[in-house]
Formats: sequence, C-alpha cells, structure tokens
Amino acid sequence: MGKDGSIPDEEWERFLRESEAGTQGAPEEPSARARMVARRLRDEPAEPLGWRAHQPVRERRGRKLWYAVGLLVAVGLLVVAMAPGRVAGWFGGGDGDADGGSAPLAAESERPTGPPASAASRQLPTLKQPFRGSPAARWGDGTAGIHMPSARATGWMSKEQVAQALTRSRDFLAASSLDPDVLRGERPRKAIALINPRQQDVKDYLAVTFREPSRENDPLMLFSRFATKDVRVVGDVVKTRGRVTFREGKRGAVEVTTDVTYVYPVVRAAGGSDEVARTIARREVVMSWDNPAKVFTSPGAFSLLSYKTDTTNGGCDNFSGYFAPEFRAERAATGSGDGPEVDPYDRSVSMDARMRDAEGTGCGTATRW
Repeated sequence: MGKDGSIPDEEWERFLRESEAGTQGAPEEPSARARMVARRLRDEPAEPLGWRAHQPVRERRGRKLWYAVGLLVAVGLLVVAMAPGRVAGWFGGGDGDADGGSAPLAAESERPTGPPASAASRQLPTLKQPFRGSPAARWGDGTAGIHMPSARATGWMSKEQVAQALTRSRDFLAASSLDPDVLRGERPRKAIALINPRQQDVKDYLAVTFREPSRENDPLMLFSRFATKDVRVVGDVVKTRGRVTFREGKRGAVEVTTDVTYVYPVVRAAGGSDEVARTIARREVVMSWDNPAKVFTSPGAFSLLSYKTDTTNGGCDNFSGYFAPEFRAERAATGSGDGPEVDPYDRSVSMDARMRDAEGTGCGTATRW
C-alpha cells in the first residue's frame, strides 16, 4: 500500500486481472440512467440592491416607542455579550461580507435542515471580494468544501479499495468542475479518463457533446466550462459545499453519490471590466465502482449511473456547451424566468425534489446569487 493509504496502480490492475480470471459467464454492460436531468435558473432581474428583503420599520410616536427601544437595547446588549462574533457579522464581518472575513462553516456531513441566512445578500461582489454578499464566502475552497466519508469494506471491495474509490471519485469532481483548464473551455481529459470506456451510452455522449453540444448532448451536465472570449473566472478559487456518500449497489458494486454546489465568480472578458457575476451549479453524480467479474469495466474507472444538474445564471435554454452568465444589464433586459423562485444556496432540498418541482416549468428565477 502507498504511503498515503492508496493502492498502487500496479496492484489495483493485478487484482482486477485476477478477478476477471475467475469470471463465470459474460459480464454485463453498464448504462447511465436519467443523465439528461437539468434545470436552469435566471438571476433575479433587479437593480443592485434589489435582492434585499428588509423593509424599513415605521416610526411611531409616544411612550410605547421608547419602551420598545429600551427593550431592544437590553436584548441587544445581552446578544452582544453571548455571541459577539455573530453580531460582528451583522455589521459587515459575518456571512458573505468579505472573503475569509468570518470563520468557515463546518463540513456538510448530512443534509441541512434549511437554507443559509441571507442577511448579507444585498452586498455586491467585487474583484477583490468576489464572494461578498453570498453564503459561499464561508464555504470551502475547491475540494476542501466537499465532505468525504470514512471508508469501510463494502460489496466486493475491502476498506482500502473503498478508500481508493472515494479518492478517485473526488478526483473526478475536481477534474470536471474545478480544473482551471476545463473552466477555460478545454476538453476535460483527466475527468474522462476516470469514466468506464466500455459504457456505450456514455461513450456515445462524450463522442459528440463537445463537438456538437445540444439539449440531448450537453457537456454542462457533467463539466463546468466558460467561453473565454466572453467571460473569465475571477481569481483561482471556486467555492464548494457538498458531500460524498456510498453504499453497496447492484451486483456487489460500490455506489458513490456526490452532491456538490459550485460557485464561480466571473467578469466580462473585455479589458477593464469590473462587474462580478456568479454562476452557481449544483450537480448530483452517481458512480458505480463495479466488480470486474460481473460488469465490463476498466481498472480504476467507474460507470455512470445518473447525473443531474441545477444551474443558476449559466444561461437559460443555453446549449452552446459553455456557461453563459448574465450581468446586470442583461438581466434587466431579459426579465425573470417563468418557473418557480429558487434559492440556489438552499441545499436542504434534495436534487430529486428540485427536478420534480421544475418539471415542465421552464427557467426559474433565483432569489439570490
């Protein structure tokens, strides 16, 4: 075993060859299910301060007002004493104010019970603080925001082999949605190398999706890409939040489910542009690490079972093969979508529920970005 706890490629391949030698009957062909499940959201078409939900409190005259003020002051002092850090966040140092301005959130080990707070959402992002005004300001950078489970022996794999499969599953997420070259529109070769090449329906999809993207063959279902002639990603940080889980699947396979939200800050490619927009993509990818004695596969590769995506400000009815984010002027011109309002940062709703709610409704409207 390697120093990092992983299995050397030579040992992995030898194990798989030995497994194949004992095969009884012909292995089955894997196939992906429900891979063309997607929804796109428009940004809310509002002025820079249009995302706030706060309304000024009406002033009232008389003694009751002073009693209320006194009570609020007393409560405020008590809150300051008990939670000074949170109060600082209300005045610019908390959730979404400045990148790194508040403590990062703990890893998401299970589905949250509700959406993150929106108190700072009226703050606009800048080139220096591209996540300002967003809950993502407290999320992890890159793969650091993806919670990984502890490995255990499952199905046909030992504990060490499950650990290797989990690591390679995370490698796929990094290579498909975080790699700087892929974000600039290049072919995601490292990610594709991890997909079972003997999975015919996925092989057909990959053969055409970059050359002739369409509704049926959309590379954005699995890969994050921007057209550099139009926009560029701000800085070298993509914020993420999500988790990886696994269980025993069919024929003893190790079935890995990844549910991750990615937040990409972008500016127009034209020189001197300083308005920052954000594209938010949530993807659920289900991978099967198959037993080669039962399924046609390749060493170190997984089969795709399903993949879903939910995108905000990536382009409504956009099948160019690249995210097409809009900025304030474009949002004002296009108006809101005809679908339901959705908070793209709300991870308390499952992807299945998101897809059901959006079925047949067209592009929705994001309540914040």
